[in-house]
Amino acid sequence: MGLAPFETVVASHHAEIYRYLLRLTSRSGDADDLSQETFLRAYRAWESLGDGANVRAWLFTIATNLARNYFRSESRRRRAYAGVSDVRTDVDPASPEEERRFRETRVLVERVVDGLPLKQRLAFVLRKLHDLEYEAIGRSLKCSPESARAHVFQALKKIRLGLNGHELPMMESVR
Repeated sequence: MGLAPFETVVASHHAEIYRYLLRLTSRSGDADDLSQETFLRAYRAWESLGDGANVRAWLFTIATNLARNYFRSESRRRRAYAGVSDVRTDVDPASPEEERRFRETRVLVERVVDGLPLKQRLAFVLRKLHDLEYEAIGRSLKCSPESARAHVFQALKKIRLGLNGHELPMMESVR
């Protein structure tokens, strides 16, 4: 595998890896740094990657490990996921009241997700926002696919408990 195929990989996956890291770190500068480091490490290991390897899952594994190091070294675990922007893609508010409710709901959901243990938060984001399979999540988190499934299940359970009693507005697609 040469440089040209790697450039294709970067072009294909950079935006997704950046968004993943932004969701975890809440800071565009940190997400930029971590995504650049992800692709730098991937480039260094590119020759050792097998032909049949799942490149997308491999990149998420590298990004996840870098994110773990980020949280350890910066002690920012509590602020992770809190700064996701208020940009919505498919929802156009019909009124300022709807917009206010949407923002309040987003803050509430972010607060609940922010309170999850790191492994559960990582598994939840990888599964529900990036649609990775449990096997890939397990490799990324260095656990079995069954453990990855359990982390997502526990995260969803805690999110439901955290949102219990709150009326959530109907939203078609919020990412």
